[in-house]
Amino acid sequence: METHDASPPLPRAAHPTVRFFRDLGIFFLDLAVAIAALLILSVACGAVWAAFKGVRIAVQGGATDPANMMRALGEPGALAMIWMTLVSTGGAALLVYWWRRRATREERALSARAARRIGTWGWVVATAVATFMAGSALSFLGQHFGIRPQPTNLAVIEAAFASSPVFMLLFGVFLAPAYEELLFRRVLFGRLWASGRPWLGVALSSAAFALMHEIPGTTGNSWQATGVLWLTYGFMGAAFALVYWRTRTLWAAIGAHALNNAIALALLNLSASS
Repeated sequence: METHDASPPLPRAAHPTVRFFRDLGIFFLDLAVAIAALLILSVACGAVWAAFKGVRIAVQGGATDPANMMRALGEPGALAMIWMTLVSTGGAALLVYWWRRRATREERALSARAARRIGTWGWVVATAVATFMAGSALSFLGQHFGIRPQPTNLAVIEAAFASSPVFMLLFGVFLAPAYEELLFRRVLFGRLWASGRPWLGVALSSAAFALMHEIPGTTGNSWQATGVLWLTYGFMGAAFALVYWRTRTLWAAIGAHALNNAIALALLNLSASS
């Protein structure tokens, strides 16, 4: 008598090319969700700021007609822009993390064990020093050839730091590194790392990190200066992804990013006071 196995056949493995484009598509979907959330939250923050300032102007007996009200509103100050960045970019990072790449209990336990190893923090210090030295070397090399890049956010950071140094220290050293690493390393790099394509994840997440910090055509930088800034931010993004990969804990990437920012803010404070 002929018998048949009642168990269903195993699904055929997808072709490598199909898997590659599927993984790439998921990465760019995560990125698109983050960009959409960032834009929506940015518009919402701008509307809240305008409404708040408009009420203050009206209460103080200022402009009442729309044209004069628009002129009186002006543009947000440096500190207000930092708050908007915190809410919009931080909110987008949290949304994408919780929706698309939330850590499992096992992942959190593994990360906690890795964070307790002394060697992890040796990698953190080495990565922070390497990123700072690389950025300084690229800046020096650019100036040698007459290229003087000015980061887009430098003027805002300087003005906000002069207005509220304690808050800027908290923002630059703790808050911004946390939400940027959550988005670019945990979600974007982590997506391709988990699918077995870590080097592609390093490259693409670092490119996204560089573009977020320096968008072409939105500043007064020349294309050469923009290229130097892209290299600087791209190297930083790659280094933070690699330390995350090496240590298996996002806390290492956050720590390296935070230490790099602390060094930069300390030098900024020294140059402002000299």
